[in-house]
Amino acid sequence: MEKIRILHTNDLHSHFEHFLKIGRYLHEAQQDQTVDEVLTFDAGDFMDRSHPLTDATFGQANIKLMNAFHYDAITIGNNEGISNSHEVVEHLFDHAQFPVVLANLREEDGSMPHWATTQKIIKTKKGTRIALIGLTAAYPLSYQPNHWQVKMLKETMDEVLPELAGHYDVLILLTHVGLNMDCFLAQNYPQINLIVGGHSHDLLKQGKQVNGVWIVQTGKWGNYVGNTYLQLNDNHQVERISPHVEPTSLMKAQTGDEETILGFRKCGKEILTRTKVANLPEKYEDNCEAAIQVSLDAIAAFAGTDLAMLSSGLFLTPFKKGVLTKYDLQRALPHSMHVVRSTLQGSDLWRLVMEIEKNRHYLDHFHLQGMSFRGKIFGQMYYRQIKFDPVSRVVFVNGKEVDPQQEYQIAVLDHYVLVPFFPTLAIVGNNKFLFPQFLREVVGNYLAQKYPYQGSENHDGKPSAN
Repeated sequence: MEKIRILHTNDLHSHFEHFLKIGRYLHEAQQDQTVDEVLTFDAGDFMDRSHPLTDATFGQANIKLMNAFHYDAITIGNNEGISNSHEVVEHLFDHAQFPVVLANLREEDGSMPHWATTQKIIKTKKGTRIALIGLTAAYPLSYQPNHWQVKMLKETMDEVLPELAGHYDVLILLTHVGLNMDCFLAQNYPQINLIVGGHSHDLLKQGKQVNGVWIVQTGKWGNYVGNTYLQLNDNHQVERISPHVEPTSLMKAQTGDEETILGFRKCGKEILTRTKVANLPEKYEDNCEAAIQVSLDAIAAFAGTDLAMLSSGLFLTPFKKGVLTKYDLQRALPHSMHVVRSTLQGSDLWRLVMEIEKNRHYLDHFHLQGMSFRGKIFGQMYYRQIKFDPVSRVVFVNGKEVDPQQEYQIAVLDHYVLVPFFPTLAIVGNNKFLFPQFLREVVGNYLAQKYPYQGSENHDGKPSAN
């Protein structure tokens, strides 16, 4: 008989307030002498650019802290693969002391990323061969413009499984695809023993069994740590899987934890504050509408359009007059969203505006989670160069009534394509996702040109030529 203990995390999202407790728990559990083997995995979205330290270090602070967790393998989530530029991802794991298992992501030329491996075999002390396959959410519309090839799950599994046949006793998937897709994998590939999942933030306290396959997830933000036991017979066959989770809230804190956690944020703030972006005039002082209007101009210029739209809930803090730093922008717009240039027929643009106006009062106070949104409420929608007459239900573009047959381009966010409130964008919009800059970088670059900072450093933190 053999007993294996699987420790697992997912969707930590840079919630560093839990990292110290999690690290101590993992370290103690990894010394467990009551089992034959302890393995530790993470299922992606361990970083989130909404935290200033992650943003300032491009995720390197996360890697340093995670090295102390002694993972045996991880996979990546969309916050690693999409919320960073291609260049950042290429160097994200330069100092990682754990393998990255990822079967469905390739470089633009089809080659394997140098920092990842398709699959991995771990051999336990008792000779059990454990095969690991990593899968991340397949979002071609986002990965392709960021110079990656992402492969669909079925295509990937049908390719990898024959290569592994006969080389393993236990098959474990590390997935960042969400519970629905984990269930799909379980239904279609019953040879899987265990799926350590993430992405959908489901808390499965005792796991979920589908078609004989166990699926485990620990919710989000490090609120829980997964603690799953596998019992195998002498032929290395799984006889029993017992999933559990451990609440981080019940793990003991130590003196100095709070100071250390505050120090993470303070360090990120100090780094970001060093970079001066722009010098804003008086009209921006605590004026959220002015911030929205200039941001509409910014995304329109970036997308090369006259039209644009943004929601007020994106702006967590207003801008201020005087020197605007990268930290100020990070606080105001922490979301890892990208600009999308959507091409619509005039009749479809009219329909989009009708969808917005129909939902306007509902969205004003709607509490929204997910889809890269890091605020609290959706808020009011603002347009650039679009007017709506509620009496006649006429939409005006650049002062003229919209032409149903004419083609229009509007700058939006990937967020608006994903949310269910504006189906026109997703259904009939010809949408081009624009990478690598995301929203606050687009706004910051625009402000740097419009209101240049004339200090000793420019907005990139490099010495000024003046």
